[in-house]
Amino acid sequence: MYEPGAAVSLLQGASAAAAEVFKCILTRGPISRIDIARLAGLSQAAVTKAVAPLIGVGLVSDRLESQRDGQPGRPANPLMVVPDALVCLGIKVNADEIVGVATDLTTRILASDRRPLDSTKLDTVVDALEATVHRLVDLLGERAGRLCAVAVTVSGDVDTVGGIVRESAIMGWSEVPLAAILTERLGRDVLVENDVRALTIGEHWFGVGVGTASFAIVTIGRGIGSGLHVNGEVVEGAYGVAGEIGHLPLTSADRTCPCGRRGCVEAVAGTPAIVAEVSRGHGRELSIGEVVDLAHRGDPLAVRTFEQAATVIGTAIATLVNLAGPELVIIGGEAVSDFDLFEEHLRAAFAEHAFGAAGRCRIVTRPHTFEDWARGASASAIRRLAENRG
Repeated sequence: MYEPGAAVSLLQGASAAAAEVFKCILTRGPISRIDIARLAGLSQAAVTKAVAPLIGVGLVSDRLESQRDGQPGRPANPLMVVPDALVCLGIKVNADEIVGVATDLTTRILASDRRPLDSTKLDTVVDALEATVHRLVDLLGERAGRLCAVAVTVSGDVDTVGGIVRESAIMGWSEVPLAAILTERLGRDVLVENDVRALTIGEHWFGVGVGTASFAIVTIGRGIGSGLHVNGEVVEGAYGVAGEIGHLPLTSADRTCPCGRRGCVEAVAGTPAIVAEVSRGHGRELSIGEVVDLAHRGDPLAVRTFEQAATVIGTAIATLVNLAGPELVIIGGEAVSDFDLFEEHLRAAFAEHAFGAAGRCRIVTRPHTFEDWARGASASAIRRLAENRG
């Protein structure tokens, strides 16, 4: 009988070499032992030693059809993870909604739940998070017995090690020990992560980042966020803050950001700033949908406001690329559906400020649903388990 607890215990007690072997299989499988040895920098004997217990507890399978690996002798047996060996929950916290998913080990969605938030007060959000977890567990049915991890992502400055949301302007939180609160409420450990960093982890392990040396994700919407993947790793920063291009001081000091500081990119380019600027000019409160419609119909103020936002975002991306040198920038977020309003001036500003060969960095759009953001949360939990980060 398959015992999920044995699989979790094996991963938690794995050596660095064994963890690297499992990560290769998880992110690159189906993959041969020879290729694992090459990628992990290990001997084939070390790979074989690490693989045997992974197969024994049902985390990895070598039952794919054998194929020749180009070497004389016996055929290779490619290894791949058993996706439904374990289940993780990933939850994205928005200011007005909680979005949760249950996934397998490859972040394939098994169940999902969305519920509105009528307040960002901590008690209200924690109640909603608990309800989301219980709902996902119910939807999983018998597979709930394989649940191994829960991760929650929030916008802002998040101390992942301590599980503390140090600052989230969108939520209006400061120094909130969210992981401890949720762990006590749910009776199981909960990982708390920055939402854009989690999205980057998801792309790094299960998306565009597989086999890509370096990339950045820039999200445009209520906030302007960024995640960095450089030299095969997601950049987390010494203090858990890295890639915060939304708070680069690239605009006028008379523009106040939701974070309370002045001159931030987000103070001009975030959705609330765009809506406020156009609403002020038209003398009435507008929704983002109305502002987008005005811009598409050629309203001078709306067009100018989007152009201004696009210019500062393009400048911020050029700054990021000049500093970190990614080969690819992926633009996502809820505003990517209206990228036509940003694109021309964003690319022009990037081209103007990118230094030398940095200008060769490709900028592409990739729509992300909020379920994708929640999958990123699940990916961060899977990474912690697979890399034995505690």
